[in-house]
Amino acid sequence: MSETTLDDAAMRRAEGSPLQSTGARRPRFGRDQRKLLIAAGFIAPALVMYAAFVLVPLGMSVFYSLLRWDGIGRWRFVGLRNYLIVLTDPDLLQVIGNAFNLILYFTLIPIALGLAVATVIRGHMAGPFGTITRTVLFLPQVIPLVAAGIAWSWMFASTGLVNQLLTALGLGPLARGWLGDFTFALPAVGMIGAWVLLGLCTMLLVTGIAKIDQSIYEAAELDGAGRWQELVYITIPALRQEIGVCVTVTVIAALASFDIVYIATAGGPGISTMVPGLEIYRLAFAHRQVGLASALAIVLMLLVLLCVLPIQWFARPKR
Repeated sequence: MSETTLDDAAMRRAEGSPLQSTGARRPRFGRDQRKLLIAAGFIAPALVMYAAFVLVPLGMSVFYSLLRWDGIGRWRFVGLRNYLIVLTDPDLLQVIGNAFNLILYFTLIPIALGLAVATVIRGHMAGPFGTITRTVLFLPQVIPLVAAGIAWSWMFASTGLVNQLLTALGLGPLARGWLGDFTFALPAVGMIGAWVLLGLCTMLLVTGIAKIDQSIYEAAELDGAGRWQELVYITIPALRQEIGVCVTVTVIAALASFDIVYIATAGGPGISTMVPGLEIYRLAFAHRQVGLASALAIVLMLLVLLCVLPIQWFARPKR
């Protein structure tokens, strides 16, 4: 074959290569487009539900928070006045403060006791002792919160089990109507929440401990480390993410609490146990102040985000 023929063939291949490469890209572009459409088809139902039940109600709440409206009659635009009331009214500030006080009981007590229990049963998780312990501690999670609130209301009553135990132990002067006391009503509600959340925190922490290599504990014991050193230098750092989840869940439960408080005290005595969730319900349906209730709801949402986002940042794994 002559050089001219070879050159002509090379030129034809060079001229045809863009068309060939373009033709080769078309099926790939088509496949990518089909994958995108399929993914959008799977995402669309969830996105529609999220928009219908989260984004639209959120937008309506923001709009209502700018109004003075009783929920039935004509509304009047008042701008940010409702937010100013929420941030300056002493009673509403106390309501928000009550929610933050509940964080001490809903978060610190379940996590501290959960760590202690998880550490104790660490070596017996596969045995009957660990199984029974986990079952007993997790029972509050499967009991309806309304039933838990009613049961604890009976136990905290003047003639309830708590006062009977105090009297039997010779501590009768300490007995009181716990949920009717202005000083002790909020701590009593906090103890109910701590009891409810203890099982969840314990299960999360036990699961996290099960993932820790036992050889690390054995090496620490050989080096003379005690239980406290193992807890501080091995267990807690390894449970960074699990503790972050526990703190996130319990903080949200404290700030958004409603059912336990509603059943146990209904916010009383006075407003000593009133929390934002219950106050929002009371303002909207009892006092017909829909705008103020919506403003308090938006403030509560922002407070939850301000508390949760730093926790999520702190708990994320370090690289």
